[in-house]
Amino acid sequence: MTKFIAKLIPIFSLFVLFGCSTTNQIAALKPEPDDASPIVYENSTSFISLPIKIKLKDIETQTNKLLNGLIYEDNDIEDDDITMKVWKLGAIKISNEKGKIKTVLPLKITVNYRYGINKMGIKLYDTREINMNGVVTLLSNVGLTNWKMNTDTMLQSLEWNESPTINIAGKSVAITYLINPAVRLFKSKIENNLDEAIKKSMDFKPNVLDALEKICTPFQMSETYDSWLRIVPIELYSTEAKLQKEVISLDMGLKCNMETVVGQQPKNKLDRDKIALKPVSKMPDKISANIAAVSTYQDASRIMTKNFQGQEFGSGSKKVKVQNVAIWQKNNKMIIALDLLGSLNGTIYLSGFPQYNDATKEIFFDQLDYVLDTKSRLIKTANWLASGVVLKKMQEACRYSIQPNLDEGKKNMMTYLKNYSPMPGVFVNGSVDDIQFKKIQLTNKAIIAFITVDGKVDVSIDGLK
Repeated sequence: MTKFIAKLIPIFSLFVLFGCSTTNQIAALKPEPDDASPIVYENSTSFISLPIKIKLKDIETQTNKLLNGLIYEDNDIEDDDITMKVWKLGAIKISNEKGKIKTVLPLKITVNYRYGINKMGIKLYDTREINMNGVVTLLSNVGLTNWKMNTDTMLQSLEWNESPTINIAGKSVAITYLINPAVRLFKSKIENNLDEAIKKSMDFKPNVLDALEKICTPFQMSETYDSWLRIVPIELYSTEAKLQKEVISLDMGLKCNMETVVGQQPKNKLDRDKIALKPVSKMPDKISANIAAVSTYQDASRIMTKNFQGQEFGSGSKKVKVQNVAIWQKNNKMIIALDLLGSLNGTIYLSGFPQYNDATKEIFFDQLDYVLDTKSRLIKTANWLASGVVLKKMQEACRYSIQPNLDEGKKNMMTYLKNYSPMPGVFVNGSVDDIQFKKIQLTNKAIIAFITVDGKVDVSIDGLK
């Protein structure tokens, strides 16, 4: 038995040697990636239109909160024999009247009227307190200055519920002729108080900045690809405020950069102290967003490795399988490393230019060819693999679709356009059109695909607090 095994060993050794001689090894030189510092990729500015609507009912609510109690007081009786105090008696009602804010303000007025004689050093006076109430109607023009809604208010009328009278010597004497001139004394006071109350209630800078803080906080577009959308604001624009029906509307617009980042959540780049509100006459009503979609070489390599799974390249008994794919950039071209197993073992290197197929939403590699050193070694060791037929089949697998990224990105963006409320009382609605590809740019760490998104956004303020 031992002799039989001893005779078998040389035969087995010849079989192993023969078997090894049919599998070639390749050790092509690896084209090292560029080691330059990261490229700052080009980014086009985007414009997000933010038409804002504020209900008069909300202004009414805020004005009632701010304008309360005593709104006018005159304690000097010597100048006109009258002292006066004016209180807000009931809720203020605000509505639209021919493009102006109409404010109806119920008032309670207490007047101390002094009457008598003052002749030849003799002063004989009596003072009567008169309590009355009425309704003041005011009209206001609407404007916008330095983040605040401002109004220019004029008192239109004052209607008494009862004619003001006093009883003198048993007779009821109308004193409307005395009270109405006195109204002029507090007319401007009421106008100014109402303007100040509306201005204070409509100081929407904190609201807008809080909303921008939320909008500019990077949000995750894809958990699978760990990608984030970040909005970097540049300038904020606004048109004049207009009163339409029961709503005050103004168009705001955000000039910004939009980018997607792969990896951990990036930082918010909003600087609240530096953002300025610039007046403009007209604003486009559509989003025009240019987004930089960053795809790391690691992610692209992983997707392409899946493309090669289960595929064999070659013919007859000479075939190889791709076990792993790695890609990187060198001299503005993509290097694709394929780890082979089969009739040829080792790593071969291809190079080409990344392109985009708009119909299939795929990134592919044009003018794909073997790197020079790889090609020369293949011709010596595995000429069958160097043929254009095999290369063409490999090229078909050297592609990956970004359609799932685009679809998932659009889906996630829509969650922020369907009654999204970044803060109480603020609601965002809108729509997104098709996402369109623009160009590809390479860095030393990633492929950056630039895409354009069009759509609409509407921001409504409902129930200000």
